[in-house]
Amino acid sequence: MPDRTAGVVAATCAAGLAAAVLVLGATNPPTPKAITTDRLGPDSGELVADYLARAAESLDGSSQETSWGLVAFDTEVTATAADDLTGDVPISQLWFRVPVERVQTPIVAVGVAGAESIARAPGYAAARLYGTTGEWDRQGRIDAVSAYRLAQDCACVVGATVRGPQSELAALAEVPGVRAVEALPADAVFGRFAVRPLLPEQTVAVTPGPDDGEVPER
Repeated sequence: MPDRTAGVVAATCAAGLAAAVLVLGATNPPTPKAITTDRLGPDSGELVADYLARAAESLDGSSQETSWGLVAFDTEVTATAADDLTGDVPISQLWFRVPVERVQTPIVAVGVAGAESIARAPGYAAARLYGTTGEWDRQGRIDAVSAYRLAQDCACVVGATVRGPQSELAALAEVPGVRAVEALPADAVFGRFAVRPLLPEQTVAVTPGPDDGEVPER
């Protein structure tokens, strides 16, 4: 009988513990994961003409709602030139990629806030690649030449993440040297959307270019 009584007590305790867990779960639900379905930039394999049309459709030239946007340039530009092209629309990120013929070089994003940090951004981009430059395989040599050219303030900016009223983003899309501007809905939150810049050499489809060229020393 004592064993039977102990079993009843154990079962009662287990049931009570389960109920407590359910109550705690109801009053303290797990934190939902951030939704990251928004994105700026073309999809892999997308036709460039389709992306350019989609980017244009995302703009509302009469709206004063503030939105995040992605600027694509006709060709690679320096950081300060990117600042000049975007005018009064503030830049939050610069997207760097060193152009080397028939070589796939890395894309590096640098957060910026104002003209001074924009001027320093190429150096920050270079510093992010220096960690791999001691490896003398192909990728190490690619990173080394990219880091060197970025440190020399090369014309290597391929895109910029910006934020401004839709009307200003639409006006920016008409600036000579700006290839396209794509805007997100006004409720998009920075850090919760992906960005993929359109590269200047991508003229037909968004596909990787050749990677069989000689890697220069500098």
